[in-house]
Amino acid sequence: MEFCDKCGAMMVPFTDEDNKRALKCRSCGHTKAIEGKLTVSQNVEKSPKDKIVIVEDEEIPMPKTAASCPECGNNEAYYWTVQTRRGDEGATEFYRCTKCKHTWRNYGG
Repeated sequence: MEFCDKCGAMMVPFTDEDNKRALKCRSCGHTKAIEGKLTVSQNVEKSPKDKIVIVEDEEIPMPKTAASCPECGNNEAYYWTVQTRRGDEGATEFYRCTKCKHTWRNYGG
């Protein structure tokens, strides 16, 4: 993002009368030649709250359901859901086999 040297407002890209790309201030009209390529970037700071925590504690009670484990064929699994995609799409269902502890997922529809 570039800011005007004269008034400090944000400058926007445009094509000048010689068909060359430049930056122009929307407030005062000041122009500036573009040197090199324009890039758009944004740094996103992550905090510890943004991380997904996986709890391996066997003492936490989890609901069980009938589900066939793809590893051992057991027919019972713990399950939980997480909204891993946009809010208007179904949640992702996670399953963990009660016998071999294999974990798999099923994307909701």
